Amino acid sequence: MFKTYYKLFLFIGILATLVNCANRGTPSGGEKDIEAPQIIRASPENYTTNFKGNEIKIYFDEYIKIKNVQKQLIISPPMDPQPDVTPLGSASKYITIKINDTLQANTTYAFNFGQSIVDNNEENPYSYYKYVFSTGNYIDSLSVKGAIVDAEKREPEKFVAVMLYEVDSTYSDSTLYKTQPKYVTNTLDSVSTFSIDNIKAGKYRLVALKDDNGNYTYQQKTDKIAFYDKEITVPTDSFYELKLFKEVPDFDIERPIQVAKQKIEFGFRGDYKNTTIEMLGPKPDGLEHRIVKDAKKDTLYYWYKPNVELDTTYFVVKNKTFSDTLKHRFRDLKVDSLSIRPLATGTINYDDDFLIEGNVPFDKLDRSKVTIIDKDSLNIDFNTEFDTLKNSYRFKFDKSEANAYKIQLLPEAITDFFGNVNDTLNYEFRTKKFSELSDVRVTLVDAVYPVIVQLTDDKGNVKYEKFADEPRLFDFRHINPGTYYLRVVYDTNGNSKWDSGNYLNKIQPERISYNSEIVEARTGWDTVYVFTLLKTDPDPIEN
Repeated sequence: MFKTYYKLFLFIGILATLVNCANRGTPSGGEKDIEAPQIIRASPENYTTNFKGNEIKIYFDEYIKIKNVQKQLIISPPMDPQPDVTPLGSASKYITIKINDTLQANTTYAFNFGQSIVDNNEENPYSYYKYVFSTGNYIDSLSVKGAIVDAEKREPEKFVAVMLYEVDSTYSDSTLYKTQPKYVTNTLDSVSTFSIDNIKAGKYRLVALKDDNGNYTYQQKTDKIAFYDKEITVPTDSFYELKLFKEVPDFDIERPIQVAKQKIEFGFRGDYKNTTIEMLGPKPDGLEHRIVKDAKKDTLYYWYKPNVELDTTYFVVKNKTFSDTLKHRFRDLKVDSLSIRPLATGTINYDDDFLIEGNVPFDKLDRSKVTIIDKDSLNIDFNTEFDTLKNSYRFKFDKSEANAYKIQLLPEAITDFFGNVNDTLNYEFRTKKFSELSDVRVTLVDAVYPVIVQLTDDKGNVKYEKFADEPRLFDFRHINPGTYYLRVVYDTNGNSKWDSGNYLNKIQPERISYNSEIVEARTGWDTVYVFTLLKTDPDPIEN
């Protein structure tokens, strides 16, 4: 028995000792590491001249890894094929760069790592490290500086490539579509300013791309572009501001597809408004057609009657200088039945019209079978406008405060392209009380007319706008309360819309100026905003 108790007490004593030791020895974790990794050395040394090798190693005082290298690492001039950079997806105490390209003679190369180098544990970045070498006997040290602004949006794009093309005997305006630049940098994700460094003296073209596929060549369909109008001569002390914009693509058309009986789809890109589509070859007597633009997609629908009893035919599509002939194979599909819908329900703004659209082209409207009455059952006079491309009817009439309206279309009010008619259609909507809405007045100082004054949401969507070709006050009356951004479009050609630019034609986008003050449209308030504008775009700033 004694031995048994002795063993029990001994076990408890040993256990208590182990617990105490464990408590005393439990680490607290220490202070969080906030120090960035440090470079011990590089081989060859940074800023080496007469570089001859094909491998570079950069050593650190702790384990590091490389993050987001596809966006963060910028190599100038670009290399093709790209070098192999390790470690990727693992940790190491050194970075290895294996060069796969044939290096140009007497050229300074720069590897800008951005924020990609971080320590392995806390991911503290070694920010904007740059490794530079020259294949010649000196390092080029000149630079070109500037900033990128978005031509249309308030905020600039992130990760914009800024490039210099050397103006020599091989340069032309088409160079940037197929050839990589001489020098490149990137605005990365935190700033809109740029500095292209380690360049040599000479004449250059300055271009920026929001480069969708990262190959430093301009793809009009996907990329945004900015360019400086003239050649620049380096060295320069100028600070260049570039406006980034999306070009309206050159018009092109896709092969036709039968999507319903007597309805053929043509996908397109570019400006569709001058497009004609004509059927070639044998066709029925009295063939008629209508072209309608899809409300959401870049698609034109070719509607035709009577039905064509052929297996195949050809269409010729023209748009300004564009012309193409396309083969089409007919399919036996069901016909679309007429469907009509309103573009807005519920409440309506005082300046807005009531619109309806159909899925089959409208042919005519019988106004005698349309009535609009208010909440007091009074008939309201109205006018209509028909948009053949959008296939919509617009009902225009004066609206009064806190009123309710009913629109009725009796049977056969609308006849479609194939002779089908509507059943009875009833729509209702209302206007708000003035006390529920807000009034905003805008006064412009030093504006150059014509202009478009717009109130937008935080994403740049236009909510209200006013056009003027001479000085006036801009009154936005009875608008929905909320926070808006005030901007002015310099409508140079007076077509009442903002026009983008064109690189080949050396056309800059129409200027847009944003007011720094946010517009607070408050319920029941009348607010006045004064917006003073610069009369012209500033030239490059000389230091």
